[in-house]
Parts: sequence; structure tokens; C-alpha cells
Amino acid sequence: MSDYGKKEAEAGLNAKLPAIDTFPNQFSDYEITIEIPEFTSVCPKTKLPDFGTITIRYTPKKKCLELKSVKMYMLAYRNLGIFYENAVNRILEDVVKACRPVKATVTGEFNPRGGISSVVEAVYPRSKNKEDKSESQK
Repeated sequence: MSDYGKKEAEAGLNAKLPAIDTFPNQFSDYEITIEIPEFTSVCPKTKLPDFGTITIRYTPKKKCLELKSVKMYMLAYRNLGIFYENAVNRILEDVVKACRPVKATVTGEFNPRGGISSVVEAVYPRSKNKEDKSESQK
């Protein structure tokens, strides 16, 4: 039986983080890739640091992400207790909120811990399939 509870599962999801700034997009039909190779957060259960690479790929609509603000946003995770899965999904939600892209993907490739490495990917637009939503809420 796991000692993980709702507190750990929801850790970091509602934390106040710096805003991601944007600037007006001048073109259409292209993709931007941002790679953050030194992403760090904290496991909400063990309080030990987690390390990995976050990659943001998006097709801008009217706005592009401003890189300095993305850097400051990512640095705010350094002391934040949050699971990998939550971090990747939270980053996707915040990117979508900031720039309303045509599409976006956030991938987290996390360093091995205990001999296991994880890759987590979240995609926008989210699936509208009711079956998918009900499965994720179990």
C-alpha cells in the first residue's frame, strides 16, 4: 500500500509561479521548440531534487512566448514540490494560457532515479473523448 495521498498528488498544481510573457507573432504555419536541459523540481514525497529536460514545441497563433520569462518561470520549479506528471501538465496549461497556440506539446525527460527513467508528454489541444476524461479522473 502506498503512503501517497491527495496532498502529494495535487502538490504544486496551484502554486503561484511567474507569468510567461508573450510578444505578437508576425508569421503563420511554423513551429517553435524551446529546450530547458537543466529543469529541476522537488519530489513532494521524498523532498529530494528531480532533474530532467523539458521541451516545449508549439505552433503560435497570435502570440509567441518570450524566452526570458520562460526561463524565470522554469526556475520557479527549482524549490517546488511537484510530481513529474504534474509538472509537465502544469507547464502545458500555463503555455496554453499565455499564448493560446494552434497546438503545443510539452515533453519531460527525467533523469533516472532508482534505475528508472521517465518520459512524460502532454499535448494541446487535449482529447475531447469522454472516455479519456473519465479514465484520467479515476
